[in-house]
Amino acid sequence: MSRTLLVIDIQQDYFPGGVLPLWQAEETEARIVAAIVAARAAGDRIVLVRHVSSAPKGLFAADGPGIAIRPAILAAAGDAPVVTKRFADAFQETDLAHHLAGTDDLLVCGMMTQNCVVFTALSRDADAYRVSVVGDLCTAPIEVVHRIALNAICSKTKVVTAAEAGLA
Repeated sequence: MSRTLLVIDIQQDYFPGGVLPLWQAEETEARIVAAIVAARAAGDRIVLVRHVSSAPKGLFAADGPGIAIRPAILAAAGDAPVVTKRFADAFQETDLAHHLAGTDDLLVCGMMTQNCVVFTALSRDADAYRVSVVGDLCTAPIEVVHRIALNAICSKTKVVTAAEAGLA
């Protein structure tokens, strides 16, 4: 059985000083770094995703510093592939499926819970995998939005903690 930890949009724009700082972004990042380390130790694959906008300025502007994946994530992930997306669904018009070849279990985490995490986990392209959203490895603009999104998605797919997934 092959597992992949899919880490979505841990980018500068979502942190203090960025265009759209999220609730507990730094704490979530620290938990994701620990999960990446645990996943690699267990032999799981890691795939990173970053969003790049076609807009000339604002959130994830292609030429802006906000598109950079956070250094701690890159360091923990080693030589993990990075998929660049333009839509909330990380499968849409990307080569993500290529990087998931051989994956049975797909663990989805990242930013933002109510948008990119949900759209990727519920993508028709994700139907090929046993998907679990790792809820404590996700965040949103505010806590209530994060919690509502996790509550809503649990009726459609499995929501687990990092500990339950063996990543803590």
